[in-house]
Amino acid sequence: MSDNKDEVVSMADTERITVRLQNDRAKALEKLVEIGRFPTVSDAIRTAVDEFVEANFTPEYIERITIDLPKGNVVELECLVKDGDSVSIDDAIRNAVREYTRKRIPKAMEDQL
Repeated sequence: MSDNKDEVVSMADTERITVRLQNDRAKALEKLVEIGRFPTVSDAIRTAVDEFVEANFTPEYIERITIDLPKGNVVELECLVKDGDSVSIDDAIRNAVREYTRKRIPKAMEDQL
């Protein structure tokens, strides 16, 4: 597996794994391909596996938090990316959390004194 999602991985560096899915899940993956979210079902599955592995093998010094955002917030984040204010939705969220933390830490420190 590569840390860089854009890096090309040779066939010698891969392993074929067969996975059986319920029909509704397979159709949902095919729909994601139809609407252009992923080029192929295999790409959608690889993305899901990459995200799962990253979420479960986060370095000890980093705490990973998974959040579900309302559709409106996701649309706003997508606009930030489209306008060039962030390179990705993840980046926009990290920036928002960083800014929120910068504002809250001094207040939290004052409250503890």
